[in-house]
Amino acid sequence: MTSKLRFGIIGWGVIGHIHAEAIASLPDAQLVAVVATVPKPALKLAEAFHVTHYGNLQEMLAREHLDIVDICTPSGQHGEHACQVMRAGVNVIVEKPMEISRAAIAEMLRVQQVTGVKMAVISQHRFDPDTIKVHDLVEAQAFGRLVLGNALVPWWRSQAYYNSGAWRGTWKLDGGGVLMNQSIHSIDLLQWLMGPVKSIFAYTDTLVHRMETEDVAVAVLRFANGALGTIAATTGAYPGTGTRIEVYGDKGSAVIEDDRLSYLHLAQENREEVGPNGAGREQRCLTAPTGLSPAQNPAALALRSHALQIEDMIQAVRENGTPLVDGYAAKHPVEIILGIHESAHTHQEVTLS
Repeated sequence: MTSKLRFGIIGWGVIGHIHAEAIASLPDAQLVAVVATVPKPALKLAEAFHVTHYGNLQEMLAREHLDIVDICTPSGQHGEHACQVMRAGVNVIVEKPMEISRAAIAEMLRVQQVTGVKMAVISQHRFDPDTIKVHDLVEAQAFGRLVLGNALVPWWRSQAYYNSGAWRGTWKLDGGGVLMNQSIHSIDLLQWLMGPVKSIFAYTDTLVHRMETEDVAVAVLRFANGALGTIAATTGAYPGTGTRIEVYGDKGSAVIEDDRLSYLHLAQENREEVGPNGAGREQRCLTAPTGLSPAQNPAALALRSHALQIEDMIQAVRENGTPLVDGYAAKHPVEIILGIHESAHTHQEVTLS
């Protein structure tokens, strides 16, 4: 397999367009077909990318020889569409979240095992250089014993955003609100860096928007390694500020803000012992990025990280390997979110299996 891998996309909203741009940026990939149910804008975009537009997935799979299909439909349809593609013998890249229920995820994993195709799930920030650096340091135990890990997602979405798609903010197709849609990347990174989550106690509410699901959530976590942590997220924090992932251990600390490492301090770098009251307030911070970020605008996503993850999938297909974020890795943040919803509903601590 030396020619370019042939891609199709189902779902042609904001995220579908990002996938198309990312595929177009890769020399080893070629977008050849798209499926979208709204004909006029789909035809316009298909023309812009010089690809064929189909009205349904079955027709695209029947007429095109495809290597990979990207699933960019509403979250509650990911399983249905991914399984249809895999049963046709085609590899899939599924946008986050993998799915919104344990049963749907189990079926996706079963079909993937039976068909033997590859499945990757988008968690593009695992490919950010600074996140990889912190993960490598965790793996090397450079932070010592991990004691605290936090994820903060104070974002803004207007009511018009939720009104723009009937599926947004619904249990049936969005699987939740700020947690399943906006915060899942940060939740995935937190558990990737800190390790598996053992138990959760949480509160959620809908305080700003007219929607079925939560627009604010706070959870306290206990990780399997004994560390504690928190998740705090909202889409009601006008005008939206940056995402923050914090990792603290007894030999070092790191803070990632908007995908960039803004603070890193390791005991092994010190020439002198830190005093009994800590190291003071000095921090090595990066200049805040200019312009809109995903905190205010869902379209303001970096193409490069998506392209890196798609490139990882191409390599897995060519070399018969496993993508970095396969279905087994991608189910963990969904299980955490489902645990948060359960705890908030029952007012009880929830233990994850």
